[in-house]
Amino acid sequence: MDVASLRKRHARAVRTLERCRLCPRGCGVNRRNGETGFCGAGISLRVAAVSVHHGEEPPISGVRGSGTVFFSHCNMKCIFCQNYPISQLGVGERMSTEELGERLLGLERKGAHNVNFVTPTPHVPQLIGAVAAAREKGFTLPVVYNSNGYDSPGALALLEGVVDIYLPDVKYVSPRLAEDVSATPDYPAHNAAAVSEMFRQVGPLSPGEDGIARKGVLLRHLVIPGKGDETEKVLARLRETYGPQVPLSLMGQYFPAYQAASVPGLDRRLTPDEYERAVETARRLGLDNVFLQEI
Repeated sequence: MDVASLRKRHARAVRTLERCRLCPRGCGVNRRNGETGFCGAGISLRVAAVSVHHGEEPPISGVRGSGTVFFSHCNMKCIFCQNYPISQLGVGERMSTEELGERLLGLERKGAHNVNFVTPTPHVPQLIGAVAAAREKGFTLPVVYNSNGYDSPGALALLEGVVDIYLPDVKYVSPRLAEDVSATPDYPAHNAAAVSEMFRQVGPLSPGEDGIARKGVLLRHLVIPGKGDETEKVLARLRETYGPQVPLSLMGQYFPAYQAASVPGLDRRLTPDEYERAVETARRLGLDNVFLQEI
């Protein structure tokens, strides 16, 4: 998308903040007048960190790393959130879209393969504005939208032609579990609709000859202790919907962060056997485009 089109899209996105419905919660608050909704984000952009990160999946991090931008605030309340000072407490630095655009240019100069916006859902207008500001000065990197998967098709429509790679979570298919651990009982339905829209826009992840992805969707699922049945349901749903070649990252880095340390069953790390069960489930379902982690 050219810069002029990006600027028009940014202006359109900013207007949505007058009655914010960027995520499925649809709070409807007027963020342009200083109101904040469930996520805690207002009109000002708050960024917790901008750095080159080497811990993403190989097609994202490659050899030079992914240029990550950690936004503050989140539209979910996961009791095990590993980034809770950022997502729940709002730790971060106020920054204009122009300032963030300069930081994006800095990531490109450092050799990052892409820019990777983490927890971007409440910040879609600012994301577009920052990309526009950077493009005006020659920025060329692919844009990664790294979300919890609780996104609305309306907000995602604003990103069509802006985002090259979608990296969403597929956390749950059970409303009760989604409510108990993330205060988001309608997550499964909205997540399914959001992922479908992402695939419509860019298709499945397809790394180039150098192994680096420049376009497509890569889904992520975090295996949770004691919830192996939920993982089986998630993987079965993805297999049924998208087929055996669905790009999937099966993550095993759970640990009892934030409030999880006081919740029975979630107050421990994932065991190797639990993760291996998830891996075996993927194999049994015929999923053969899966990124695995070492426990």
